[in-house]
Amino acid sequence: MAVFFTMALLAMACPLMAFDMGQSTRCVAIPNQMKVCKDVGYSEMRLPNFLGHSNLEGEVVPRSEDWRPMLQTGCHPQAQAFLCSLIAPVCLDTFIQPCRSLCVAVRDSCAPVLACQGHPWPEELDCDRFPTEEDMCLTPHAKFAHIAKDLPKPACQNCPSVDVAPAMKTVLDAFCQHDFAVTAKLHRRRLPMGEPEFDVEGRVEFIRQGPLLPYDTQHLLQQWLLINLQCANTLLRPGRSQLYVLTGSVQPDGTLALTSLFPWHKKDINIAVATRKWKHYRC
Repeated sequence: MAVFFTMALLAMACPLMAFDMGQSTRCVAIPNQMKVCKDVGYSEMRLPNFLGHSNLEGEVVPRSEDWRPMLQTGCHPQAQAFLCSLIAPVCLDTFIQPCRSLCVAVRDSCAPVLACQGHPWPEELDCDRFPTEEDMCLTPHAKFAHIAKDLPKPACQNCPSVDVAPAMKTVLDAFCQHDFAVTAKLHRRRLPMGEPEFDVEGRVEFIRQGPLLPYDTQHLLQQWLLINLQCANTLLRPGRSQLYVLTGSVQPDGTLALTSLFPWHKKDINIAVATRKWKHYRC
């Protein structure tokens, strides 16, 4: 996954503003193997695309896959629409670019994800390159902004502390000091093969629910793993799963911060006792 951003930046070698709107183009079906844009909402794309790529199999499809890891983080609900409008522009009578406002919305949400992994927002996606006339371009949807504000969201953070074989009181204190505590089995695939390298297996069990939502927490934790890859790499070995007790808080801006993690092995009696005592424990 470390090569993703290097490849993606190379894919941007042809600046958007160098694209000639007057050049001859053709419409082709979005191929099945172009999974990044397969369910974007239309079936035909225009070539060359806005990045200057004209070879479907040799350029467009493989370079579209370079963006999959970022899209899997869910950094913005319209990140797919924004990127696909450039790499697989819809085939209509006129060129439809993303609006500057859409670029800004996606950049403001996704640039921190890139920065978390040590990479800047590509200069070739400078939002000043895109049109401001919102009746002639792809605009952001207000409904997505409303949903995003209502749900806790993962963010880049320093790696939380990991306490192996903690004392029972340490675990109980962590439950008291933080907004939530859950148990979750984290899994790391040995070979990603286009799928997320990290995921959460099975159900997330609540010890202290706090502000977390039952239907969203599993997805929220998976997004946290995909954003904080350096931390995730230290938590799991390839091809392995591990049950963890995770505690943390939701910040005033709605971002989730994990604070203390306890790997739960069968021999960890203190964790088992702490989870049972919690129901009647007074902080």
